[in-house]
Amino acid sequence: MPGKKHLRGVSGKEQRQYEHILSSAKKDGRYGKRAEEVAARTVLKHHGEEGHKKGK
Repeated sequence: MPGKKHLRGVSGKEQRQYEHILSSAKKDGRYGKRAEEVAARTVLKHHGEEGHKKGK
């Protein structure tokens, strides 16, 4: 996936969740320049709450 940021240590499902949150935020004009950070933090927070370990 050229041009797309990959979050380290997350599954494919969580990566798609990140991309969905990011595109939605940009489309709605939310968070401004922080859209990537907010999307990443949201996914990583969920990742931690589910008890997943860090990536391989």
